[in-house]
Amino acid sequence: MNGARMVDITLKEPVYREAIASGKIMLKPETVKMIREKTVEKGDVESVASIAAILAVKNTPQILPLCHPIPITAVNVNFNYGEDYVEVTVTVKTKAETGVEMEAITGVASALLTVWDMVKKYEKDERGQYPTTKITDIMVLSKTKTPL
Repeated sequence: MNGARMVDITLKEPVYREAIASGKIMLKPETVKMIREKTVEKGDVESVASIAAILAVKNTPQILPLCHPIPITAVNVNFNYGEDYVEVTVTVKTKAETGVEMEAITGVASALLTVWDMVKKYEKDERGQYPTTKITDIMVLSKTKTPL
């Protein structure tokens, strides 16, 4: 068969599935401090990035063309901080015929992009560039599949 196609999951049974993904955005230490202290001009970065992650998870089949639309039963978004980074971890759960790792990764990516968008004003250098800002280490930490 040539070209792209969606994998046929018709005969698969629904099972409990969970995926956890994470990623980091490297930022100036003073920007991380502003996020933690909730002094970013655009608002509460954690709240907005959490909503962005949830929306991305729910819309993954519209973003990734061969992903199956599946019922998402839970999304949890957590933030951890280092001196010069913000780490986002997204957990996605479902009872479905296929996994949710792409949804978890998409949620992480969207949350990190949202963080960047909300703090870009503070990250630019005198030429308007982003010499230290970068998104890194997006990965699936774990996935679970358990019969119902």
